[in-house]
Amino acid sequence: MALARRLARLGTETAFAVSQAAAEWAAHGHRVYPFHLGDIDLATPGNIVQALDKAIADGNTGYCPAAGIPLLREVLAEDIGLKRGMTIDPGQVTVHPGGKPVIGKFVQTVMDPGDEVLYPNPGYPIYESQIEYHGGIARPYRYLPTQTGFAIDLAQVEAMIGPKTKAIIYNDLQNPIGAESTDEERRAIADLAQQHNLWVLSDEAYFEMRYSGTSRSIAALPGMAERTVILYTFSKKFAMTGWRLGCAVAPPEVSKAFAKLNTNDESCTAHFVQHAGVEAILGDQSGPRAILAELEARRDATADLLNAMPGVTVAKPNATFYLFPDVTGAMAFKGITELPDFATEALHATGVSFCTRLHFGRPQPGEDRLYARLAYSGLPVDDIQEGLSRLKAWIEA
Repeated sequence: MALARRLARLGTETAFAVSQAAAEWAAHGHRVYPFHLGDIDLATPGNIVQALDKAIADGNTGYCPAAGIPLLREVLAEDIGLKRGMTIDPGQVTVHPGGKPVIGKFVQTVMDPGDEVLYPNPGYPIYESQIEYHGGIARPYRYLPTQTGFAIDLAQVEAMIGPKTKAIIYNDLQNPIGAESTDEERRAIADLAQQHNLWVLSDEAYFEMRYSGTSRSIAALPGMAERTVILYTFSKKFAMTGWRLGCAVAPPEVSKAFAKLNTNDESCTAHFVQHAGVEAILGDQSGPRAILAELEARRDATADLLNAMPGVTVAKPNATFYLFPDVTGAMAFKGITELPDFATEALHATGVSFCTRLHFGRPQPGEDRLYARLAYSGLPVDDIQEGLSRLKAWIEA
């Protein structure tokens, strides 16, 4: 029997394909250093776990409002607003089972079939997947390498906007490249959105995963709150990836649509998990601080070892837990021309498993450099040093 044709337009999170290859290699008795998947191997802080247990014991195991329990929406409105210099009403907040569902719900809410949505490439692959699955036209915009990382090609973005363009997805503190917008770049994207009356999804999953400097939100710029949806997640800061808890901050009419979609899709986010979310924000913050300190040590170790390898260069970003090194020279040194071959040979020779640029969108015209993507969130510093030392020795051999 035939399945729906739209399934052919549905993509996936391509890092999981690398996970399968790494698991198969490990199943044959080989040591694997998993730099491929952006999960966190650190425990959720104990006070959050205890709050979950108490919420279950207190009987918070049934249905709750589709938009989220009022207490969590109030806490999120205050906390997100305070950290971004905004005034947010709890009615603008909807709770979701993770940050990822906000992407699809944003697309369903603001885009009709045939509309165009701009999205970053390299970028999180679910953007393109959701746009195309729901009948939109996915238009990728690129980044240009700089001395300090990467910058959005603003001229390209402006040239891409046409009468069918409905929205732009903007991921400051970006996965996979770790890039952070300057104030000027953020303002330029905001100006284009206002000039062309575009909706904006501001993916702020890594807003508080930073080691220096101050995060800023495009939604806080003048004229942007009424056209911007903020994606927020508990997964990163609180090491709650598997808990599936996030939220959206949106204009009131969008929030109402999101709550209706919640009713249709999952009824509600798990009641007791939401009570744990309240504790995560209001409770003891020593756990999140320790997580961030550990990730900073891992970032430093990973960046320093990568930059010590022949033919590898990478900037050290101030946020996220990803590095996107240029491996063009290393591949030439090894006589390898294709990124998949480089990743496979590295895995088999050293056990180091990583994604490549190809896992984050199709390369765009004019790209002449080759990149890998390493997530350091799932390995302790000792393993990082051991694995990358093996990779360095292999490149040098």
